[in-house]
Amino acid sequence: MFSTILRLAGALLILAATAFFIFAPGIADRGQNPVVAHDPWPVSPAARAMHERLIIGDLHADALLWDRDLTERWGRGQVDLPRLAEGNVALQIFTTVTKSPSGLNYESNAADARDDITLLYIGQLRPFRSWLDLTERALEQARQLAIAEGKAPEMLKIVRTRGDLAEVLARRAAGERVVGGILGAEGGHALGGDLANLDRLYDAGFRLIGLTHFFDNELGASLHGEAGRDNGLTDFGRMTVTAMVRRGVIIDLAHASPAMAREVLAMVDVPVVVSHTGIHSHCQTVRNFPDDLMAEIAQRGGLIGIGFWDEVTCDDTPAGIAGAIAAAIALVGEDHVALGSDFDGAVTTRFDASELAALTQALIDKGLAEETIAKVMGGNMVRFLETALPEG
Repeated sequence: MFSTILRLAGALLILAATAFFIFAPGIADRGQNPVVAHDPWPVSPAARAMHERLIIGDLHADALLWDRDLTERWGRGQVDLPRLAEGNVALQIFTTVTKSPSGLNYESNAADARDDITLLYIGQLRPFRSWLDLTERALEQARQLAIAEGKAPEMLKIVRTRGDLAEVLARRAAGERVVGGILGAEGGHALGGDLANLDRLYDAGFRLIGLTHFFDNELGASLHGEAGRDNGLTDFGRMTVTAMVRRGVIIDLAHASPAMAREVLAMVDVPVVVSHTGIHSHCQTVRNFPDDLMAEIAQRGGLIGIGFWDEVTCDDTPAGIAGAIAAAIALVGEDHVALGSDFDGAVTTRFDASELAALTQALIDKGLAEETIAKVMGGNMVRFLETALPEG
């Protein structure tokens, strides 16, 4: 009798574990990356035609974190290659998230808090080497992008050089819906505190690295960490910034403390980006840098990516995002504003990548000229990458 109970208990444990690995990652994905149910956003024939003429690019999406085959269209999340193609997206920076403290918030997060990505990686049955090693986590997500390119080269071309960028643009001009995918890392903790890992990430295709995410790391103070927003780079952070410039890796200041951002600007002679954000005078939240700092980034040739979620725009409808873009143009000029959706970044949005024509319509309704819309929707990103990417 006792042995029968043990066998039954063992069977139940196996069933429970199987159910966890099958269902839990999808449940987490669906819960973290919802698109609010809505009627189709109205898009006029003229706006649709303009949208099809545009080269569209997005500076930030976290789709690689989630257990999805990007070559397939999914009923959850906000980004995959079919939806990018439907939205006429030419360029997408795929950022890799490697650590996220439990209890995530915009005010203060402890670096030693329980890491939610560890449980997610275990639940997704990612390779064991990536469970506790942040560099391996980034490399594993890069591997997933490479797998998608190998499976569907007609849908995805990984962009590592200016030559790759030119190839993507030429293919699209010839009528292909190929997406140029660029690898980025959300937070310099992906280096694991070892500068030698910068070469490993670069060799894997990484061309953009954010210095921090939601917590202070080896490079310095986060906008949302415990050290405080008046703290900046560490010695290791300064070494890393110097090495990134030398290697030709784009510096992303999203999530950096204002003091860190100002230190970086004082150190470098290359333009930087704030990949996903809003404008503080337009939406007064802690997540958005002070206006004077944004203006300085733009004056140095930088690019400001406007996000698609409420905490940075204060209105996440297409019209609300268009309003945030208009505010950014008024502050930094039309040559320095881009899209930075943060799709699949554990944010709620009002539309997914397939519905970007609704944003084009909203920008038209805002009174922006087609030339300005073309710059914001992707032209500025292309121009930036044409000089920021390595030759080849």
